[in-house]
Amino acid sequence: TSIGAMVEEALQAESQADFIHKLSVANKEANETRYWIRLLKDTHFVESNLGDSMIADCEELIKILVTIIKTAKGKK
Repeated sequence: TSIGAMVEEALQAESQADFIHKLSVANKEANETRYWIRLLKDTHFVESNLGDSMIADCEELIKILVTIIKTAKGKK
């Protein structure tokens, strides 16, 4: 399942807790994706500039997800 698919699932959540849980799973997946991209970059399977760009994209996505999760938790 892709991170985007998990976010789509969160939009169909049955409750606030379900929404938070699904976005938390998406956040964990984004962190894991960042790890694997870093590994690909460090082992030279991905060009350094491309790896840096993808890592930056993951970090931006993680920041967005964390902000949404924190906001949703505040609305409980």
